[in-house]
Amino acid sequence: MIIRILTEGQWRFPAAMLDDLNDIDNSIVDVLADDDEGEFRNLLDKMIAMVKDNGTPLELDELEESDAIIPEPDITIEEAKELFVGSGIVPD
Repeated sequence: MIIRILTEGQWRFPAAMLDDLNDIDNSIVDVLADDDEGEFRNLLDKMIAMVKDNGTPLELDELEESDAIIPEPDITIEEAKELFVGSGIVPD
């Protein structure tokens, strides 16, 4: 699976960890519904760290279609509410 983190690049992420990433994604949807910005920031940081720590970065000249796009770390909570809807940003 190819995951793009906006402003940071793309990573090849192991399919075996997709359920863990999806759990964080679903939690983000829930905390945004509760307007909990602190927990949203915590979970977004955790999601980004999981991709970076477990994925393999793609070379800058190796552009592939992304299966999921994680917003930039400094996204506002209002912008995030428009992205993390329904089942979130990670495909089930």
